[in-house]
Amino acid sequence: MKDNRPLRVLIVDDHDIVRKGLATLISRQEDIVVAGEAGTAAEAVEKATELAPDVVVLDIRLPGGSGIEACRDIRAHNPDIKVLMLTSYSDEEAVMGSIMAGASGYLLKEIRSQEIVEAIRRVGQGQSLLDPAVTNRVLERVRRGREQDPLAQLTEQEQRILELIAEGSTNKEIARQINLSDKTVKNYVSNILGKLEMSRRSQAAAYMADRRARRDLPQ
Repeated sequence: MKDNRPLRVLIVDDHDIVRKGLATLISRQEDIVVAGEAGTAAEAVEKATELAPDVVVLDIRLPGGSGIEACRDIRAHNPDIKVLMLTSYSDEEAVMGSIMAGASGYLLKEIRSQEIVEAIRRVGQGQSLLDPAVTNRVLERVRRGREQDPLAQLTEQEQRILELIAEGSTNKEIARQINLSDKTVKNYVSNILGKLEMSRRSQAAAYMADRRARRDLPQ
């Protein structure tokens, strides 16, 4: 609990029966309450922005977009929100995507009810529920990617925004094109520049122009 108040949880799943089941389970707890529910990726980001829950329990596969992208957008807008991925899939790519998006935990839906409740509590308290061995494999892949290509450390959304920066788009224009707030785009741009070890967006634009020129040169 935060400041002796119940943890506020946003439940995101495209199956109504799963949402209702989790809501019923949470309603039995004295220290956790349901702040809201969502059934799509876009609705998840919208509700998280509106409600500012402590924890978002988020399915990976959602209509209209990936839960991983939703996690990234939620965390970019409000880093204080913790995200717990709850899914039927345990493949390494999904785990890696969740970690890179800023998720604090990754659980399979086959987990027992009380374990889900405890996981929400732990994530809400700032703990991580990611397997250290898996996390280490992911971080090693990221390290190798950085050695091979600076752009490899950028997420799919960050690469998309970098392309728009290179085209000369302003933050406001980028926000309109990819349906994000100006503030969220500004946070993305800051993250991109930090990862590329640059201080100005003009440097990033020049870098992309140089990459394109070298790519077009005859071999």
